[in-house]
Amino acid sequence: MGVNTAIYSPSGGSVGIGFAIPADTAKAVIAQLKDKGAVTRGWIGVQTQTVDSDIAVGLGLPKAEGALVDVSQRDSPAAKAGVAAGDIISALDGVPLKDSRELARKIGSMAPGSSVNLSIVRNGEEKTLALTLGEAPTERKAHSGTEQSTIPTSQGGRFGLTLAAAGEVAGAGSKGVVVVAVDRDGTAAERGFAAGNIILDVDRKAVSTPSDVRTALSEAETAGRPAALIRVKSGNATVFIALPLKRS
Repeated sequence: MGVNTAIYSPSGGSVGIGFAIPADTAKAVIAQLKDKGAVTRGWIGVQTQTVDSDIAVGLGLPKAEGALVDVSQRDSPAAKAGVAAGDIISALDGVPLKDSRELARKIGSMAPGSSVNLSIVRNGEEKTLALTLGEAPTERKAHSGTEQSTIPTSQGGRFGLTLAAAGEVAGAGSKGVVVVAVDRDGTAAERGFAAGNIILDVDRKAVSTPSDVRTALSEAETAGRPAALIRVKSGNATVFIALPLKRS
């Protein structure tokens, strides 16, 4: 049961597809509005993505579960507790998490000031971090002669990426390596890379030049890894992409 918020209707008439807020969520919101006149939600200050099968392979995880931390915001509860980009949040207060949406839903349903324990996996090791929830911000603010190098599709990298140091590309900032072009027939294009993306690190190693990227990919392949985990900034979002290394 829930509270209807919208109905899908391409023709003006109902086709039986509706969208609703869960009843439990509506009850909690109503209770807060009655008691306080405003709604507050718990917040830890991370941007996460769901661990899919490709990422699980890249990290050597036994199964695709949990929330992968893309960004741990500076001075947030998570950052103060030691949560870092690349960590997998696997459980909240001892209860396993299926994906990033479940993490967001559970944290958001808790009151600011609540104490929680996050179970994380970092470099294959599990640890538990204690933190106190903050209050979710009510207004999100946006964060706001070149060396180029192609990682070819046939020899060497085989990925189809043309790269340049961020400091050499106008408007790209000073950190990371910019994707200048993507070969549509390369592996990188298949995994969602696009021109303008900024590669921040490869397998948790920060990169600042195209050579750094090539070296990191080569080391991962030499180590027998099936995929390299690459942290990529696209616009205001930061995500991880698992780039397969196995030769076809």
